[in-house]
Amino acid sequence: MVTDKTPVREKMLRNAAGTKTSAARTKSPARTKSPARTKSPARTKSPARTKSPARTKSPARTKSPARTKSPARTKSPARTKSPARTKSPARTKSPARTKSPARTKSPARTKSPAAAPAKRRAGARTRTVCLSHMEDADGISSAALIREAFGGDSVLVDYTEQMDALRRISEDPSLKTLYVCDLGLSQKNQDEFVKILSSLRNARVAVAYIDHHEIDGEVAKRLDAAGVRMIHDTNECTAVQVHSAFRKLLSDHSSFVAACAAIADYMEDRPLGSALLQMYDRQFAMLNATILTYNIVGHQRNMDYLLDLVERLSESRYPFEMPRVFKHVREQAKKMSKTISYVKENVKVMKNLGYMEVSKTGAGAAVNFVLGLSGKDVGVAYKKLSKRDDYAVSIRGSRSCGTHLGRLTNRLAAKLGGSGGGHDRACGAMIPLPNMARFVREFNLSLG
Repeated sequence: MVTDKTPVREKMLRNAAGTKTSAARTKSPARTKSPARTKSPARTKSPARTKSPARTKSPARTKSPARTKSPARTKSPARTKSPARTKSPARTKSPARTKSPARTKSPARTKSPAAAPAKRRAGARTRTVCLSHMEDADGISSAALIREAFGGDSVLVDYTEQMDALRRISEDPSLKTLYVCDLGLSQKNQDEFVKILSSLRNARVAVAYIDHHEIDGEVAKRLDAAGVRMIHDTNECTAVQVHSAFRKLLSDHSSFVAACAAIADYMEDRPLGSALLQMYDRQFAMLNATILTYNIVGHQRNMDYLLDLVERLSESRYPFEMPRVFKHVREQAKKMSKTISYVKENVKVMKNLGYMEVSKTGAGAAVNFVLGLSGKDVGVAYKKLSKRDDYAVSIRGSRSCGTHLGRLTNRLAAKLGGSGGGHDRACGAMIPLPNMARFVREFNLSLG
């Protein structure tokens, strides 16, 4: 029995131990807290490891734009800044160095007057010049309109300087275009005038002659044949013709400048001049024409002032807007009032004209008073020029004068060694000192 019990106990103990151990062993949930070990989500946080976007941030590695910033390496424009190195215009300022017309005038060396030098000359021609009359509003206004339309330089002259200035201008190798405005011709200078303008055309300089003075028909044909652009009408003042020819290049204000010139030249009743004047208040236009005229007459010895007038008119300024113009008008008006008394005391008369030598004022300022106060159809005023042995002569005719005074003046002046010409009732002349008295006598006889 005992022996039988022992196994039972042992069995029981073993069983108990076995069950305990099995319980401990099989407490697998505690050991096999597989969720803790196999927290596969933590290990296999594939997103963290395989953060392929971070590793394979191919954009960062293959930032090809950064490496292959070919523009930076191959900044060929910077290295090959050919414009900077080869600034050929600066080095080869050919116009300055190769003023070929002056230096390479070398028919003897190159025996080719027309070859390379001609090309260089053509390349150097860039200058535009307007040669215009300086003594009245028509000439000044014409220069202003040409400047507005084409730019360039203005050269202002009186009739004594006309040909000298033309010679100088024609010798400029940079001359490209020349406008000659409001400068009439006489028998004394017309042949040389044609010759100079023809030579300019042969050198391929563009030339325009714009004028309203009487011109010999043969002279006009020769100029036209030479290729000079002729804008010539004795029925309209020069500024009105400039406006008509180039109005597409001019501002609206230019019509006012031309209208003032027509008034100042006593041609506001002509077809084109009257049409322009109708666009404006007549008194306003006459006021500005008078301001312009008095300031021009009062500054004949001040070229800077006259050139400034041209520039301001070309910029669409009214004459009344210019600096100190009313002061100058007042001064000129005082001079004119004194001239009236001066003419009354000194005017002389012949059968067909009144005449007077003046010294205290200009001949042009006195001549209308000579005409009016003499009671004749023609007035003649003349003044000795300070630097020449000539008289400057101004001639005016009344509306009832039946003689074309410009033609008569041209003929008589040439006969007596001078020059002259102009319009039917307004003209002028340069007469040698010894022949002045004879000029007046023959003029009087020709009117009878």
